[in-house]
Amino acid sequence: MWQSSPPGSIYDYIRVASFSIGADGLIEQWSRRAAGLFGMTSDEAIGRDPVEAFMPVELRSDGHRRVGEILDGKEWTGLVPFRMPGEGGAHGLAEVYVMPSETARGERAALCIVVDVRALRRIETDLAASQAIFGQSPFGFVLFGTDFTVVRANQRFAAVFGGAADDHRGRTVDDYLPAPEAERLGATLKRVLETGESVTDLQLVGPTPGGTGRRHWSMNLYRVHSGAGRPVGVAGLATDVTRRHIAAREAASARRNLALLNEASARIGNSLDLETTARELLDVAVPGFCDLAAVDLYQGLLTGEEAAPGSWAPPHRESGGGSAELRRVAHASAVADALPTAVAGSGAPGPEDLPPALGSVHRFPFGSPCAVALRSGRVEDVPGDDMGFVQSTLAVPMVAHDTVVGLVQFSRTKGSEPFGERDRALATELAARAAVCIDNARLYRREHERALILQRSLLPPGDPEAAGLDIACRYLPGNAATEVGGDWFDVIELPGHRTALVVGDVMGRGLRAAVAMGELRTAVRTLALLDLEPAEVLSALDEVARGLGSPGGGERSEGLGGSGGAQWPSRAAQRSREADLSEVYLATCVYAVYDPVTRRCTFANAGHMPPAVVEPGRPARLIDVPPGMPLGVGGEPFEEVEVELAENALLTLYTDGLVESRDQTLDEGLHALRTVLTGPQMALEDACDFVLSTLDTRHGEDDIALLMARIQGLPGEAVGDWTLPREPRSVGRARELARSQLMAWDLDDLVDTTELLVSELVTNALRYGEGEIRLRLLRDRTLVCEVWDAGLVQPRRRRARDTDEGGRGLQLVGLLSAAWGSRRTPRGKTVWFELALPDGEPAAELSVEQLLSMY
Repeated sequence: MWQSSPPGSIYDYIRVASFSIGADGLIEQWSRRAAGLFGMTSDEAIGRDPVEAFMPVELRSDGHRRVGEILDGKEWTGLVPFRMPGEGGAHGLAEVYVMPSETARGERAALCIVVDVRALRRIETDLAASQAIFGQSPFGFVLFGTDFTVVRANQRFAAVFGGAADDHRGRTVDDYLPAPEAERLGATLKRVLETGESVTDLQLVGPTPGGTGRRHWSMNLYRVHSGAGRPVGVAGLATDVTRRHIAAREAASARRNLALLNEASARIGNSLDLETTARELLDVAVPGFCDLAAVDLYQGLLTGEEAAPGSWAPPHRESGGGSAELRRVAHASAVADALPTAVAGSGAPGPEDLPPALGSVHRFPFGSPCAVALRSGRVEDVPGDDMGFVQSTLAVPMVAHDTVVGLVQFSRTKGSEPFGERDRALATELAARAAVCIDNARLYRREHERALILQRSLLPPGDPEAAGLDIACRYLPGNAATEVGGDWFDVIELPGHRTALVVGDVMGRGLRAAVAMGELRTAVRTLALLDLEPAEVLSALDEVARGLGSPGGGERSEGLGGSGGAQWPSRAAQRSREADLSEVYLATCVYAVYDPVTRRCTFANAGHMPPAVVEPGRPARLIDVPPGMPLGVGGEPFEEVEVELAENALLTLYTDGLVESRDQTLDEGLHALRTVLTGPQMALEDACDFVLSTLDTRHGEDDIALLMARIQGLPGEAVGDWTLPREPRSVGRARELARSQLMAWDLDDLVDTTELLVSELVTNALRYGEGEIRLRLLRDRTLVCEVWDAGLVQPRRRRARDTDEGGRGLQLVGLLSAAWGSRRTPRGKTVWFELALPDGEPAAELSVEQLLSMY
């Protein structure tokens, strides 16, 4: 509730003034109290330099320096002499408190609080002379004369030290305190009387008269003056702070422990490395909690054994004479020339009691406190060493999820305070926090290794081969501090010696991302076998990704009504789980199909990095493919871009780990990539290594997939291409063309089979297709024959009945060829078959069962 100060308030004696200084060092605001104190109106003060206006000439240099420090953010409190503006202005002494502030534009300024020191001195005199305050004070009040004997004491003071208030007249400090404390108080009284400087919170310790317990007092002393200003003695206000001292000591210990735990939360577990986590624990504990410390972890945990950590410790003396093998992974000391940790043996000096060296593997004796702590999971006290260096040691098991993973020893040397119950609880908490981090690191390392094995098993082995392409690829996983990502690449052979190049990146990390990557890669391969256009492949893959990201492969269960049925999760829980799963299955992908006959490549992009190409004699450029939305988002169609690539051009597909990091923006990374790709011409394998080394990709923040392909189109002499009219005699013409071309290629062994199969495909095109017919033969690693027509009906293989005169052509094609199929084209369809090139051995003849299967 707002109200005015009552009469007699302290504000009747002291006037607090304020003003503010702007960023330019000039007065910006001026209070009425400041006008009354300095005798200057706001119109006269605002805009002036306070140092030039109020300070004497000889102090202005120091004043400007102080103002500069204040505007730089430094607080300041002190006494400042001032004078009124104008000739013959009055002089005074002000106590000023300056606080840095900020303007609305973020500029630095200052707020100044000013008190006239003369008013403060008057208040001190009035308080010293106030008999009412002296008599009614709830604290021990005593007045020493100029001879340092007690002139007057109040009843509260007498109640503490015994007797009536008047009984204390004439006593000295020696009557109340032990000699050292009395001498210190006497010297303080003399200094206060001589200098007039008051002393606050003077801490005194001693027993009360007739008592044995130690008491703590806090004493405030100040000089008292008469009405004429003459010093008449020193007044003291004594307060028994024994309880406060005990509480403060306990609070300080609690604050220290809380600060240690807070520091432990911030510093322990920043790394997923077991040894590093152990060192982080010791960095917190030494010297804040103890003087020496060491951490031992089970050797089986460090070597990655699958057995539960609890099974590493033999429970009986007969099972090895002590604990299971442990390795000393960290130790620390805050004492110069000290042993690295406390002696961990039985206390008897000997070689077996020397602390293990860092990195050594050792066992604790069966009956030792350390072995007992490991078996029981409880803190054990270790006796100090006989040499008198270590005072006490706590052997604290590191327990995570009810499993002991190791042991930490905290030691304090002679001269330090021994461990108490509060320290034991703190040691247990520190060890437990480190143990959880170590166990998490162990589990992460195991999952990371499994995810990496899974991810690498799903990548193409070695450098894949493709017609008309020289291919090299690299995969770099993130470092051990980062989880395995979902980066992948693939090279898929398509009919007609075409090749699909795929690079993708599943959003998210860990084992689930690796599994999602495997599912999407399998889906891409399945869709590629359907020989769809790139945009159609990504559209279908988007549906697959959305199905993977929801329970049941995309089906949402709304629950079943009635009683006695299964209890389904709520819709809210389903939506939460679906959102969590769908985040894992979001992915980016670029899908390209290359035709070596035309050297044309068709691209489709689902939110991925743009492909890069370098053509001979030209700088590298990024292919402008509409990025589209990531897979799993849905709702947007994908677009295709067809690009004709020059002979010996270098095509590069990659993931974002190659060009983006916390220290480099995406634009900077893409510019650096184009610069590197435009570099010297070299073999493709060397080019991959050159890109990875030059771009400094070993930051380890993300996985990197890199796929580079050198364009080598099929030569013209390896392609036979003819257009046939839609008439019956085109069947014979097709056989003649095929025979002539195979004879020119020295493929005499394939002439008969090729003629037969070409005849079947051209006949089907005449019978079931539309428009003119196109026949094409391609010779590379295999022989491919393609028959094109404008019909949209895809051929379907069926089993002919005994009475059917036809229907066995495609069965014959399937039996005699290595592979066959059909695909849609922009203007119809293509039916193709593939034959292996002869290797010098006679071709295998069809068995009787194969021939009979057609009838």
